[in-house]
Parts: sequence; structure tokens; C-alpha cells
Amino acid sequence: MLHATAADLLSRISTREARAGVVGLGYVGLPLAMSLARAGYPVTGFDIDPPKIEALHRGESYIEAVTPEMLTEALGAKRFEASCDLARLAECDVIAICVPTPLTAHREPDLRFVEQTARDIARVLRPGQLIVLESTTWPGTTDAVLRPILEETALKSGKDFFVGFSPEREDPGNRTFATAAIPKVVAGDGPAAQELITAFYAAAMEQVVPVSTTATAEAVKITENIFRAVNIALVNELKIVYDAMGIDIWEVIEAAKTKPFGYMPFYPGPGLGGHCIPIDPFYLTWKSREYELPTRFIELAGEINAAMPRHVVSRLAEALDRQAGKALSRSRILLLGMAYKKNVPDLRESPSLKLMELLEERGAEVLYHDPHIPSIPGTRVYGAFKGRSSVPLNAEILSDVDAVLISTDHDGIDYGLIAGAKLVVDTRNVMSRSGHVGRHIVKA
Repeated sequence: MLHATAADLLSRISTREARAGVVGLGYVGLPLAMSLARAGYPVTGFDIDPPKIEALHRGESYIEAVTPEMLTEALGAKRFEASCDLARLAECDVIAICVPTPLTAHREPDLRFVEQTARDIARVLRPGQLIVLESTTWPGTTDAVLRPILEETALKSGKDFFVGFSPEREDPGNRTFATAAIPKVVAGDGPAAQELITAFYAAAMEQVVPVSTTATAEAVKITENIFRAVNIALVNELKIVYDAMGIDIWEVIEAAKTKPFGYMPFYPGPGLGGHCIPIDPFYLTWKSREYELPTRFIELAGEINAAMPRHVVSRLAEALDRQAGKALSRSRILLLGMAYKKNVPDLRESPSLKLMELLEERGAEVLYHDPHIPSIPGTRVYGAFKGRSSVPLNAEILSDVDAVLISTDHDGIDYGLIAGAKLVVDTRNVMSRSGHVGRHIVKA
């Protein structure tokens, strides 16, 4: 039986009187806020970026998964507001933490955003609040990092306030699975927190999947991304091996996936990008050192995937030499696609940035075209590219470059026009898929 503090919060959750706070209004937080508002919760979204807050109040969305219509509906119903004032976290009954968890320059977990958010919450923490971490991290973070910071207030988890973990599972650009349709894994710190977190998300999500501990829930998300990273590394390695044998990896995969059991298709590419797969596996490799256990599969997969941009550049250099008799150092290259995956305006960890760096290191002049990224913002690693702009895609540009390197296969690109370039090096098999073949079109 729940004690009074938990019972009161559960009642407020059941009647949708509980105010939800979402900290971090990016690719994870904003879609979550809209799902909660649509479920009937009053929601306050928090972000430290004032232009984001101003845009949201104007009904302007900067996230593809959140349409202006969704935002206008939530604002009009007075179920959503946005704020930079973190003192207003005191108003929220349930707080979801959706802040970045990057790696340091030494590829170790960087939890400063989680820790800072925990301290911001601790300053206004009151009895009867549920705090849920959604940011991907190493197993044990909720218990070892989040809860101790909150308990520095002298309030106790499971008695005065409640803590849980529920991993985000967003897939930017995926139009099939909206936030509410993705099964929601949840775990609470103790029985009361478990009941509260389950009830909270059950109101907004089609399916809730409770697990026994917060560390288990943290491990679920890490496992999902390690699975993808390892399998992508496998097909990337097979691509290189089969290419040396004169075998088309894409044809192999298409035939293999006709098997109705025991096989799941993964596809090669120019490297790994995004906010999860290139980063999250290393949270576990770091944590495993505490137990003096190696993570050889994870580390090998990271090495293979990190090496792919250099392989692509080598293939481009070979193709230029063979087909045009021209050195890469004297060539002008059009890089098609800067985003890490198709149909999203997301540059995080994009292999296109590494490709641009490697090409310029070897003396090539590099232009880029990406309809989703009109200009390159500053990034932590690739600050030198800040402000570069996408060039138009037309016959004049194509006649003026020595090769087109396809890094991201956005829909809406005229690949028939691309087929007219002098040389096309395709890392995504999009030319073949769109029916364009020729000696000047090289798969990489």
C-alpha cells in the first residue's frame, strides 16, 4: 500500500492534474512533451536556449517529429508552455530529464548535463515529486549519480520524492513510429516509484514495459545501441571483403533478407553518426573497466565503424585516378548529404564531417549539398566548418566538380541529375536503387 505522499501523486497522475516538466527540448524532449500534453497532462518544457523558447511560443517547431499543428494544438489548449526559468521546476509534479550525454575528448562518459540538471532540480526539490532520467547512460547512473545529488537536500528517495529511469527510444526521421507508439521501458527506485512511473507513462504511451531495476532499464538502451553498432560494423567489414572479391554487398543483403527467420538486414555506410550509436556503447566499455572486464566486440565494432570514412576516401581517390587520371589533391568534390541519416537536419557525429575533413587534408576542394542543412553550425570537433553553406544542385555545379560523393541518401534528391556527373561514388547504394548504373558510378 502506498503511503500518503506517493498516493497523492498517483491520484494527481490518474486525473492528469499532475504537471509534467521536461528538461531539454531537443529531439527527445520536445516530442515527449507533445505526447504528454496530448495525453492531457499540463506540461512545462525547459531549455537553456532562449531562441528555442521564443520559437515554441510562436508555434514554430524546429524538430521534424513535432509539427506546427501539434505545437499550436498544445499551446491553444494551454497544455504546454516553455521556459528558461529552471526555478519553475518546483511547480512540476513529474520531471523528465532529457539532456545530452556525450563523450569527452578521451571517449569517456560526460554526465555534466545530467549532473547540472540534477542540481537545478535539487535547489527546488519538494516532497511528492517524481524525477525520471531519460538520457542514455551507463547502468547504475540513476542510483549512483542522480539520486545522491537529490538526496543532498535531506529528502529521501522512496519516501519524500521518487526516482526512475525510462530510456528514450527516438529515431529521428522515422515516420512509422511516433513517440507514443514506441514501447516505453520503465523502472523505479523502489515499489512506490515503480508504480508511479508506470502510471505516468501509461497515460501517454501505447505500451509500457516495466523492468525490475533502474540499472536494468539503463542496460536495455545500451544493449539496443550496441546491437546496432556491432551489426553495422559487421556489414561494413563484409563490404570491404566482398568488394575485394568482386561481390556486391548490397545484392548479398537483398538476397539474404528473403530468409524469413534467423537473419536481420543491416546496411553498410560511410561511418556511424547520430546521438546514440557512435556514443552509447562506450558508456558500457567505460563502466566495464570497473569490473576488470573487456568489451572486445564493442571496441572492435567502434574501430571498424570509425575507419569507414578513410576507406571511402581511398575508394574515391582510386576511382578518380582510374577513371579520370586525376589526383584527389587536384580535384573538386561535391559531398552530397551532411546529415548523419537521410531526411533529418541532424549533424551530430555525422560521418560527412569526417569525410570533409579527410578530403581537405588530402588537398581536395569540397563543396556540399544538403537540403536539410543550409549551413553548417559550429560543432565541438569541426568548428572550422562553421558557416559553410549548401550549394545548389544543378547541371552547372555537376559539370564543375570532378566527382560527387554520396554520403547521405536524402529523399527528394534528383538522382537522375546526379547520374550525369563525371564520377559518382555512392556509399548508400541509392543510385542503383533508383535505377542508375554505369561505369562512372562506383559503390563504396
